[in-house]
Amino acid sequence: QVQLVESGGGLVQAGGSLRLSCAASGRTSAKYSTGWFRQAPGKEREFVAAISWTGGTTYFADSVKGRFTISRDNAKNTVYLQMSSLKPEDTAVYYCAAQGGWTRLRVADAYDNWGQGTQVTISS
Repeated sequence: QVQLVESGGGLVQAGGSLRLSCAASGRTSAKYSTGWFRQAPGKEREFVAAISWTGGTTYFADSVKGRFTISRDNAKNTVYLQMSSLKPEDTAVYYCAAQGGWTRLRVADAYDNWGQGTQVTISS
């Protein structure tokens, strides 16, 4: 079991940047892929980005492609989501999640472990 804790959320103006972190603890010797999801009020949770265990493969939702990057530092058991050119529609609670494979990346049910989320608010 891997425990995940997100941090780095906050309030920024449109066009600004934020970097979210997802720190893992527990069974960190296991190899796992990590995804980021977000959920805005009144909307379903949606996929944002994912990164493989080695960090060699990444995958993004079309809505964030070219604006967000994802990376990981396995020595620190941490995955990062760098968000740039932020828009008001990026406002949401952002969650990181982990799975033992690299499958159905866009599907929340494919992930076994979730963090508690961090709020990101973009003002216009």
